[in-house]
Amino acid sequence: MQVVTDSSGPTYDEIGVGYRAKRKPDPRWAAQIHSALGDARTVLNVGAGAGSYELTDRSVIALERSRIMIDQRSPAAAPAAQGTADRLPFRDKQFEAALAVLTVHHWPDPAHGLAELQRVSNRQVIVTWNPEVFAERMWLVSEYLPEVVMREATLATEVTIVELLGATDSRVLPVPFDCTDGFFGAYWRRPEAFLDPDVRRAISGIALLEPEKVERAIAQLEEDLRSGTWQQRHQDLLDATELDLGYRLVVAESR
Repeated sequence: MQVVTDSSGPTYDEIGVGYRAKRKPDPRWAAQIHSALGDARTVLNVGAGAGSYELTDRSVIALERSRIMIDQRSPAAAPAAQGTADRLPFRDKQFEAALAVLTVHHWPDPAHGLAELQRVSNRQVIVTWNPEVFAERMWLVSEYLPEVVMREATLATEVTIVELLGATDSRVLPVPFDCTDGFFGAYWRRPEAFLDPDVRRAISGIALLEPEKVERAIAQLEEDLRSGTWQQRHQDLLDATELDLGYRLVVAESR
């Protein structure tokens, strides 16, 4: 099996400025993530970012690579250390659970990082996505930014994570139409949001593409919204309340 990595140039020290304002945890996703953590009282949140989806009623330690992201954490958030998944400074089975939300695809060595999660925790809860489902159902990719497909093909996503963890539990995470967490698929029923550069900067899948290609795609989207073409093409989405865009919640137990 070939383990894939994210070899993109910019890091969250560059694209993460203002991240916290656009990436507010959605309570419906939070409920499912917290349920997957079960009754774990000690949790390690790896790739923790600004602290989304961290539990407040348990003992949590956060690990984050980017100082920019750490600096955006609330003073009330869990204590955070700067570091990477492939070098976890914790003893074996120190945590009852480890959490990683939309982060594994950024790890330089996903195989080593996931093995480290298994070493230090009894349960692993990973939020990721299925790129094939996403590319087919997310109109911004299929109609405006097909370049996303090529980039995501190199990333460690659902199939790789399930295989590396030996997981048998991968759950659908539907995206509500009014999702408060501004990840890529959050705006599937709010296309005008993509016209906002701050929104795009908070979505790594867009922010890491060539700016010229993104600008051309967004210009076409703006024209399609103005003319009503987008609305006519996606009439079926306008009454939907949630959509499966391929986001998955993978739950595994250490072997």
